[in-house]
Amino acid sequence: MPAERNLPTPEAEEIVALARSVAQEQLAPRVAAAEEDADFPRDVFRTLGELGFLGMPYPEEFGGAGQPYEVYLQALEEIAAAWASVGVGMSVHVMSCYPLATWGTAEQREKWLPEMIAGGLLGGYCLSEADAGSDPAAMRTRAVREGDAFRVTGAKAWVTHGGEADFYTLFARTSEDRSRGVSCFLVPGDAPGLSTQAPERKMGLTGSTTATLDYDSVPLAADRLIGDEGQGLQIALQALDSGRLGIAAVATGLAQGSLDAAVAYAKERETFGRPIIDHQGLGFLLADMAAAVDSARAVTLEAARRRDRGLPFARQASIAKLVATDAAMKVTTDAVQVLGGAGYTKEFPVERHMREAKVMQIFEGTNQIQRLVIARHLARQGG
Repeated sequence: MPAERNLPTPEAEEIVALARSVAQEQLAPRVAAAEEDADFPRDVFRTLGELGFLGMPYPEEFGGAGQPYEVYLQALEEIAAAWASVGVGMSVHVMSCYPLATWGTAEQREKWLPEMIAGGLLGGYCLSEADAGSDPAAMRTRAVREGDAFRVTGAKAWVTHGGEADFYTLFARTSEDRSRGVSCFLVPGDAPGLSTQAPERKMGLTGSTTATLDYDSVPLAADRLIGDEGQGLQIALQALDSGRLGIAAVATGLAQGSLDAAVAYAKERETFGRPIIDHQGLGFLLADMAAAVDSARAVTLEAARRRDRGLPFARQASIAKLVATDAAMKVTTDAVQVLGGAGYTKEFPVERHMREAKVMQIFEGTNQIQRLVIARHLARQGG
């Protein structure tokens, strides 16, 4: 059954209903074959852009929908419930637009933002490196100033849409200062000297291309610098706070999809003369799964509502990412158990859901890092 929602306006109800319709009618019929073949669905992102989903939380003056995060995340959840790879891609694209939308000059926003948030250009986020994942201040990719321009050299790992994106939000070192030596740039996907290594062979989310990008003396005009030199880490961490809410929503959607599949199977499969959902052992397991999904949604939306009101939400975003992705791992694992032997086959989607859930505990800050972030906030608050 679809998630029960309490949306703030009739317009929001229409938007989320449209997302559910697109997810069930256009995405769900394609997902199994696309994931089996590791087929990147570029056309799907064009469709989502045309429908306004890729610019939902951005201002209408730039072609966005001007919707609060509370609404955007619930639409994202509906997309992810049908196809997690697309949900992750939508979240990464929205996060990749954030630095320009928030830190760019009026001229930069006017020049590039409308096409980005309309989905005409698909984005990627270049922060992590092979030896600088959880510690972005350790990055080695460099942007050296040459007169009024920059030249970038280095490699960025684990880039969602690597080789497929039309632009990349790049973070590169511009000085030796650990915390103030990183800057943010907007890089065209076809920039000279930019190349892509072979995509990673992953256990899940195979419809989402992940690759390492090599920057071999890539030239960037001065107007490609977003914010001031040295503001990059501040920009990156701000973007990640919002991006973590996106991943929390994707994880919640994935868990909801797995719960729905498990409940449908439990109502149809019979043992000892009655549906297995009527057996207390299975019924209680499904009840715990439902509680986990609803809890994940609740903490995610609480963080989103704080963001919408302009309140601090970094701690709540880390809690949402931690709770929702741990819930997704548990719910998808339990869904396989509910289906038994059938759940271990590719005839049903729950085995794929289980493989997809694992990485959500890892990317956009591992759940161990989220615990560290939360603990640091508590320490600053005096407990």
